[in-house]
Amino acid sequence: MPELSKDQVLGFVLAGGLARRMGGGDKGLKRLRGLKGLEEVTILDHLLERARPQVAELALNANGDPARFEALGLPVVPDSLSGNPGPLAGVLAGLDWVAGNRPEIRAIVTLPCDGPFVPTDLVDAFLVAVQERDHALAVASSRGRTNPVTALWPVELRHDLRKALVDEELRKVDLWTARHGVVEVPFPDQVVAGQSFDPFFNANKPEDLDLLS
Repeated sequence: MPELSKDQVLGFVLAGGLARRMGGGDKGLKRLRGLKGLEEVTILDHLLERARPQVAELALNANGDPARFEALGLPVVPDSLSGNPGPLAGVLAGLDWVAGNRPEIRAIVTLPCDGPFVPTDLVDAFLVAVQERDHALAVASSRGRTNPVTALWPVELRHDLRKALVDEELRKVDLWTARHGVVEVPFPDQVVAGQSFDPFFNANKPEDLDLLS
């Protein structure tokens, strides 16, 4: 892949899911309750603070009324496919939005809205990995597991992704990324407020939020 720089990368936060395990609502707007020094901060607040210096711009993938995210001051991009077909639809929405609105951007890095502890060197590590390994995509891993929606996606692959989603009804992230050459990038635990966390900890359920107290 031709060399990329951070000013050609957009951070795209995926918040288009239904949050069934959390009981509905917007997971990213839940507070980091009880985490020392961050009790009044939402998951999204903390995620965006860590992600903002790493990219040229940030945008948010969310469905429904965008006004609930107005305070964030970010573009809000809905899924372009109906039926909530999963995270790949959010990726496609980001790639399509960039192609139509930010032609200088060549790749997006997706971040799940329920993961507050994204590494502060995530994008740098992705860019190094795709250059050294000559792969189109990069995916994060931690503690021996991949995190398929924390990944770098070239804008040039958007037509192929749409075809896979619409014509093939493909939904599994790993099946599509494997077609294009994906490099796995490992990350160590992150220390936040004096505690050590998996960098890709997800607050999927109410009890996950309790782990932060």
